[in-house]
Amino acid sequence: MRAEKGNFSIKRMARLLNVSTSGYYTWCERQALGPSPRAVAQRERDEKIAEVFTDSYRTYGAPRVAAQLGREGVSVDRKTVAASMRRQGIEGISPRKFRPVTTIPGVDTHHLPDRVHRKWDQGRLDAVWISDITYLRTREGWLYLCAVRDGCSRRVLGWAMDNVQTTDLVERALHKAHTLRGDLPADVVFHADRGAQFTSTQLWEASRELGVLQSVGRTGVCWDNAMAESFWSTLKTEFYDRRVWASRAEAKREVGRWIEEFYNRRRLHTSLGMVPTVEFEQALVLRGGLQIVEEEALTLAA
Repeated sequence: MRAEKGNFSIKRMARLLNVSTSGYYTWCERQALGPSPRAVAQRERDEKIAEVFTDSYRTYGAPRVAAQLGREGVSVDRKTVAASMRRQGIEGISPRKFRPVTTIPGVDTHHLPDRVHRKWDQGRLDAVWISDITYLRTREGWLYLCAVRDGCSRRVLGWAMDNVQTTDLVERALHKAHTLRGDLPADVVFHADRGAQFTSTQLWEASRELGVLQSVGRTGVCWDNAMAESFWSTLKTEFYDRRVWASRAEAKREVGRWIEEFYNRRRLHTSLGMVPTVEFEQALVLRGGLQIVEEEALTLAA
């Protein structure tokens, strides 16, 4: 109506459009005054929500966006976040359905037992380490990734990538995890499936040298290593499968960055109370230290 008021009267246009003239003039007054405080607050909130979503590699849904905003001191309801995301046309990544993967078993030369029985989280760090190998497609050919994670904190402790999947790949990832942790308890369990790389003599000797206890699931039962499979699903659904990788070098660089910078230090984990893995470990260590101090104080008092 404002654009056509030079050609037609406001009264006539209001009648044809079935609106009131008073409503038009009220709208003009609001436009002259500028956006309302509520509209300004909504726009600022939308911008902040979009920023958190982008920083998450465009993967977070409303619950994680709301949790991250809370960590930054912005209190906002999850439903409000969901409405904002719908308004902006942005949507988080939903996890895909788990599909069992067949593993080629190795030779049980050393009769490795299952020391975990699907109880990967023992309530403390360095109780159980989970490992597996996955395939990553690039235009140059396949790339193989081995990762070692802590069953309690879900942190990726060590990882390695190569053009071939050999025991050397697993050993490199295991050595990285051992180097990161340093002094380890005597009962650290290194759990994997019965793939040839994990049941080889080479890895058995490496595990003995590092002081970790090997553990494997049952042959053909993918659920016995479900925590490792869950990580591959997260990696591929939220990151890797969303783009085409021209070279192995590019894939290595970006996957390493995603693991170290995002997954370990920024991604919020629902199983950890919506905190990143490194932060969860730091809090766990701090609580353990405070408990030791309290026990020492009680001993001295007694």
